[in-house]
Amino acid sequence: MTAIAIDHNAWVMVGDGEKALFFRNEGDATYPNLEVVNVLKQDNPRTSEQGTDRPGRAFSSMGANRSALQETDWHKLEKHRFAKEIADTLYTAAHRGKYSKLVIAAPPMIMGDLRKAFHKEVSDKVVAEVSKDLTNMAPHEIERILVGNTNNRTGA
Repeated sequence: MTAIAIDHNAWVMVGDGEKALFFRNEGDATYPNLEVVNVLKQDNPRTSEQGTDRPGRAFSSMGANRSALQETDWHKLEKHRFAKEIADTLYTAAHRGKYSKLVIAAPPMIMGDLRKAFHKEVSDKVVAEVSKDLTNMAPHEIERILVGNTNNRTGA
């Protein structure tokens, strides 16, 4: 497969379950220059800091058997909710004509949540997906990885 070509003015969204960076390519497809246009962050503490209840118990309808239920992973639920917030932000920008092409980079779990949450107007603009967490990298490192990445889906 070939490297991702990020056209001039194309948007790149790099996100995970706690932070999303929205870039616009001010350069060209050969020499991208990603400039930040928006940042979303959420405070998502560990599950132990969010939920203090003990896991519930289930009682068998016959006999005296009981079993413990798995504790709710509030941290993970918040990551799924944040993916919906990212999708909504991208929909608003697409509806306002802010971009015509979109590259998405996110860890696999978030990528799946994004795909489910994307409105057709957004998914039609996706030209490449990269299933990697790049959120804590500098823009020039993200550019290098995306342009040199060989593990992607292209549609441009």
